[in-house]
Amino acid sequence: MKRRLIAIDLDGTMLTHNKTILARTKQTIKRVRGLGHEVVIATGRPPRSSVNYHRELELTTPMVNFNGALIHDPARPELDIHFPMEREVALQILGECKRFGVDNVMMEIKDRYFAQQIDELIHFLGDGSDPTGVGPIERYLLEHPTSMLIRTSKETIQPLRETLNQSFGGMVAHRYWSAPYHVLEVIKANISKATGLEILVDQLGFAREDVIAFGDEENDLEMIEWAGLGIAMGNANPVLKKVADRIADTNENNGLSSVLEELFLKDA
Repeated sequence: MKRRLIAIDLDGTMLTHNKTILARTKQTIKRVRGLGHEVVIATGRPPRSSVNYHRELELTTPMVNFNGALIHDPARPELDIHFPMEREVALQILGECKRFGVDNVMMEIKDRYFAQQIDELIHFLGDGSDPTGVGPIERYLLEHPTSMLIRTSKETIQPLRETLNQSFGGMVAHRYWSAPYHVLEVIKANISKATGLEILVDQLGFAREDVIAFGDEENDLEMIEWAGLGIAMGNANPVLKKVADRIADTNENNGLSSVLEELFLKDA
């Protein structure tokens, strides 16, 4: 069988609700890799909260983090491809955040993060690590940031998105998380998991049609559309299911491993 590059999202796809990898999933991935196929993690998470899964699966491939804004290899620090947004644009967005009276802003610069204040969002996303700095974000915005997370009320989300589109449409892209908090994630425009994978197929010797991608949320949309075979989880956002080539079972019910076993291990 032709070698494949299998790109897998973490939350809601590879991970269960308690953020663990099912034993069957680990065993299936090990067997599939044993046949010569490669597995890549493609996540919106920063490295600090995803490299542990990379180690748990004993992967040797680079990772796609921040939805494509950072491509790096935990074993080879020299592979570090970063697509940050412009610092001046980030400063202007912070001005809009003040105008809208948002609840909190969190800024990531590669694997360091800064927060306007400590709240539930920070506990949820901080992964046990403390922010590098807490206070007015402008104080820490000395470099081009990888991403910004803006927590606000449900009522503010849409007008804030419209403002970002009108004022910064060609410079940044944004995604909305509705659970467990109302959050806008802002990154450089025209960056996605798909653009990260485009770089990796060249690095690893694959073609686009060799890529099989699994995901469940809005931030997986470009990747699912771009891949040779795009698979949405049974628990996926309906928007993703509409563009996927097929639907797997849910992340809680071995959806990922069931499809991999069907594709690669039936006759193994």
